[in-house]
Amino acid sequence: MRQSRVGVAVVFALNGFLAAMWVAHIPVISTRTGVSHDQLGGLLLLLGASAFVGMQLCGPLIDRWGSRPTTVGAAALLSVAVLGPVTATGPVSLAAALAVFGFANGSLDVSMNAQAVVVEQAYARPIMSAFHGYFSVGSLIGSAIVAITLWADVGVVRTVIGATVLGLLLTAVVARSLTGRPVAAGDSESVDEPSGPWWRGVDLRRLVLLAVVAFALMLAEGTAYDWSALHVVETYGVRDAIGAITFGAFSAAMTIARFGVDRIAAVLGPVTVVRAGSLIGLVGMLTAIVAPTTVWAIVGWTVFGVGLAGLIPQIFTAAGNLTTNASGRSISLVVGCGYLGMLAGPAIVGFISSRTSLATALGVAVVALIIAIAAAGVVRPERTVSR
Repeated sequence: MRQSRVGVAVVFALNGFLAAMWVAHIPVISTRTGVSHDQLGGLLLLLGASAFVGMQLCGPLIDRWGSRPTTVGAAALLSVAVLGPVTATGPVSLAAALAVFGFANGSLDVSMNAQAVVVEQAYARPIMSAFHGYFSVGSLIGSAIVAITLWADVGVVRTVIGATVLGLLLTAVVARSLTGRPVAAGDSESVDEPSGPWWRGVDLRRLVLLAVVAFALMLAEGTAYDWSALHVVETYGVRDAIGAITFGAFSAAMTIARFGVDRIAAVLGPVTVVRAGSLIGLVGMLTAIVAPTTVWAIVGWTVFGVGLAGLIPQIFTAAGNLTTNASGRSISLVVGCGYLGMLAGPAIVGFISSRTSLATALGVAVVALIIAIAAAGVVRPERTVSR
């Protein structure tokens, strides 16, 4: 299981790394393909939609064959698909490339989280948050490599070809260490294929509530990704570099905190982690909204990152432990709803801010965290796992 844990950590880091290859190259890709801002917005929606489709299709496959083959297949597909956007020559080819990339990314997102649940069950202690920390580390490494290669004029296609080769090699190396058989804690027997609807025996009320909380939390997280830098620049009239520092502080705080959340969850339990983390995030967001100076605003966004760091891992773990037979579909539903929240959050903030102010619009994240505080009990571990 130690090898499996390392393998899953590598997959999480690889996902973050490959995602950064696309995100950090967006300005270059936009110029190469000649897409306008409006077209790019539509293409990003296509990317999100295809990712959601991949998530939902992957769930049943995980329940049937386990998360190992789906994780390996999705990681290999994503490693190749990342070449699509940088080799696109126009809006049509870019749309096709992003549809494939989004599908692969959504499939890997569900598969690797299902794989992480299996490994965490075997460890019988919280380790999910650290996996998400490795995703953040991979993203930072990918972004740094893109920045260096662009500065050195290495060539976009050459850089991404290197990322593709690295992704395929890492996938091949860790494939054997992954484990795909879902087991309940303490259960050493394989699980038979269930009869009837997949949700039979699943606490649907709890599943829906987990999906709602995932939507709310990732809505809040998406708000930080798209609006933290702009909030500081527009509110305090500072340079764009200060905005970049703000987002960097948020990202760094979230990454570092994720590696410490598991120990806290082991001692205090996931309910306390979600409730206390949401409260910390709430304080951070309120500080950012009412901050009298730029420094205090940056502090607020940093605290916001610390609070959010360990929340989604608790939600995904709870979803994966709802049932053994339909763990993949439970995770795909919750992860999918969370992903929709991350897409919807920035759009909602933009809509409200255009009619009021950006500070007022950021109250959406405040409401999301209040929902998470109220519903924190949904992640309480059950003594038995439904079969």
